[in-house]
Amino acid sequence: MTTAHYTVTGMTCEHCVNHVTEEVSAIDGVTDVKVTLDDGSMVVTSDAPVDFAKIAEAVDEAGDYQVTAV
Repeated sequence: MTTAHYTVTGMTCEHCVNHVTEEVSAIDGVTDVKVTLDDGSMVVTSDAPVDFAKIAEAVDEAGDYQVTAV
């Protein structure tokens, strides 16, 4: 298992959190996603490291949000 930490900006409500969680969870190999609205943190657990480009694409697909690796 691999755990990666990110910061997601642009989220304003739980609806945003749900969209980001759903899109990132759909990436092959991702087993768990925890997104926190208050500080914009996102922790992604996966079977193997996930390419940042895939994470960024999923977050972009979720809405007008930006993601950075921590």
